[in-house]
Amino acid sequence: MTLRLSPAQSEALRRRAVAEGASMQDVARRAVEAYIRAHEPEVPIATVIDTELHRFAGAVEWLSRWRD
Repeated sequence: MTLRLSPAQSEALRRRAVAEGASMQDVARRAVEAYIRAHEPEVPIATVIDTELHRFAGAVEWLSRWRD
């Protein structure tokens, strides 16, 4: 893969790499990883409940009987 940057982007990436003591490639790779993590679809709460509820069944049952 080739990543084409504008001269301004390339210079900003170079400065960031120097500031971090890292290669431009490492800085770009971390930026791509952060972007991907930030834009991954969220798991619907119903899916989480279906897959994880059994772990907390005792606590959920106890809370269902709790009165203020």
